[in-house]
Amino acid sequence: MTTPYRTWMCLICGWIYDEAAGDPEHGIAPGTRWEDVPVNWTCPECGARKEDFEMVPL
Repeated sequence: MTTPYRTWMCLICGWIYDEAAGDPEHGIAPGTRWEDVPVNWTCPECGARKEDFEMVPL
Protein backbone atom coordinates (compact mmCIF):
# COMPACT_ATOMS: atom_id res chain seq x y z
CA MET A 1 0.00 0.00 0.00
CA THR A 2 1.30 3.43 -0.92
CA THR A 3 1.18 6.25 1.58
CA PRO A 4 -0.74 9.26 0.24
CA TYR A 5 1.31 12.30 -0.65
CA ARG A 6 1.46 14.98 2.03
CA THR A 7 1.88 18.75 2.04
CA TRP A 8 4.25 20.82 4.13
CA MET A 9 3.88 24.55 4.84
CA CYS A 10 6.65 27.05 5.46
CA LEU A 11 6.00 28.59 8.88
CA ILE A 12 7.78 31.78 7.81
CA CYS A 13 5.95 32.70 4.58
CA GLY A 14 3.20 30.10 4.10
CA TRP A 15 4.60 28.53 0.89
CA ILE A 16 3.35 24.97 0.42
CA TYR A 17 5.55 22.02 -0.59
CA ASP A 18 3.34 19.34 -2.14
CA GLU A 19 5.07 15.95 -2.35
CA ALA A 20 3.05 15.06 -5.48
CA ALA A 21 4.18 18.23 -7.30
CA GLY A 22 7.73 18.44 -5.91
CA ASP A 23 9.73 21.59 -6.70
CA PRO A 24 11.10 20.90 -10.20
CA GLU A 25 12.32 24.49 -10.65
CA HIS A 26 14.72 23.85 -7.78
CA GLY A 27 15.75 20.27 -8.58
CA ILE A 28 13.11 18.35 -6.58
CA ALA A 29 11.25 15.91 -8.85
CA PRO A 30 7.47 15.43 -8.58
CA GLY A 31 6.70 12.58 -6.18
CA THR A 32 9.65 13.35 -3.88
CA ARG A 33 8.69 12.61 -0.27
CA TRP A 34 9.53 15.27 2.32
CA GLU A 35 12.04 12.99 4.04
CA ASP A 36 13.86 12.62 0.69
CA VAL A 37 14.17 16.37 0.09
CA PRO A 38 17.83 17.26 0.71
CA VAL A 39 18.56 18.79 4.11
CA ASN A 40 20.17 21.82 2.43
CA TRP A 41 17.05 22.62 0.35
CA THR A 42 15.44 25.95 1.25
CA CYS A 43 12.01 27.50 0.70
CA PRO A 44 11.92 29.02 -2.80
CA GLU A 45 9.92 32.00 -1.51
CA CYS A 46 11.80 33.09 1.62
CA GLY A 47 14.86 30.85 2.00
CA ALA A 48 13.66 29.13 5.19
CA ARG A 49 15.19 25.76 6.03
CA LYS A 50 13.41 22.39 6.16
CA GLU A 51 13.00 22.60 9.93
CA ASP A 52 10.83 25.70 9.39
CA PHE A 53 8.15 23.59 7.65
CA GLU A 54 5.20 21.80 9.24
CA MET A 55 2.99 19.09 7.76
CA VAL A 56 -0.50 20.39 6.94
CA PRO A 57 -3.65 18.67 5.64
CA LEU A 58 -4.53 19.17 1.98
